[in-house]
Amino acid sequence: MPELNFDAFTCPLPISQHDRIVMGHGSGGKMTSELIERLFLPLFDNPHLAKLDDQAVLDFSSLRLAFTTDSYVVSPVFFPGGDIGRLAVNGTINDLAMSGARPLYLSAGFILEEGLALADLARIAASMRDACQAAGVTLVTGDTKVVNKGSGDQIFINTSGIGLVPDGVNISANQARPGDRVIVSGPIGVHGIAIMSVRAGIEFETQIESDTAPLHGLVQAMLEVTPRIHCLRDPTRGGLASTLNELAQASRTGIVIDEQRIPIPPEVRAACEILGLDPLYVANEGKLVAIVPPDKAEAIVARMRAHPYGHEATVIGGVVAEHPRMVVMKTRIGGTRVVDKMAGEILPRIC
Repeated sequence: MPELNFDAFTCPLPISQHDRIVMGHGSGGKMTSELIERLFLPLFDNPHLAKLDDQAVLDFSSLRLAFTTDSYVVSPVFFPGGDIGRLAVNGTINDLAMSGARPLYLSAGFILEEGLALADLARIAASMRDACQAAGVTLVTGDTKVVNKGSGDQIFINTSGIGLVPDGVNISANQARPGDRVIVSGPIGVHGIAIMSVRAGIEFETQIESDTAPLHGLVQAMLEVTPRIHCLRDPTRGGLASTLNELAQASRTGIVIDEQRIPIPPEVRAACEILGLDPLYVANEGKLVAIVPPDKAEAIVARMRAHPYGHEATVIGGVVAEHPRMVVMKTRIGGTRVVDKMAGEILPRIC
């Protein structure tokens, strides 16, 4: 195994005040939250943005439209299980799906660095086409810009999406209630470790591939059990830990999870031990977190397990009235520990 450069994967713990953007601001953890809440929210304050969901649900006459936008800066742009193009399509579809929406249309903006091979761009564009066709969405508009060599890193992609939200569905981060159950759709940490294994040259007996996938079909199956799903999130940047903290804070509730019930593949656990990482903070793609009423949890999990993207779904904990805005984990050895948001950036350029 090649010598690992740990400095490539971690940044120093942040200090509380900055007059410049640092990598930690893109972590999806504490510094990202502070940037949004202290800079962007005061400037653009409105009820839709204040929910801090991954999309906005907008009412137009008899229609409810979900609208989202995201940017992708993955390094490397090709990785086991996918590439930046497939990730951009699936990631935007999933942000729409987390509102219960049926994704319909996407846009794509490409920022290309001078010197990017046209063959690589064609491969990425073809991957996006294939992902759109597989998900049943249409890319209807876009834009292309080129920057000087050295001003970018091959390619950055911004995608926006629109979808339709069914009547009777009201999914948002602020809807969790004490007694609710917390579900994850499958093993965590796979995408982040797939990226990291390429960067670090770590090899396993079985290659770890990114699990990027469109989740709107899985969400539709869950809604067929009940429209009363309270919260949905795809735990991308910041991993499962940051996502649960966002839901607890938005709903002003506490969340308790059981370490033994969290599905972590052996290869992910082994890689995290080598690199000194906590798999709870490793980025995911193709996975979702659901908070659902307790009387529907068993039926929802059963339906998820019948779907290709949810066959390892499991309840990992529940929502409580105690310790509001805090996530606590029952450990394997019988103790408890607070699971806080990530403080810095453990792996930049991940999604």
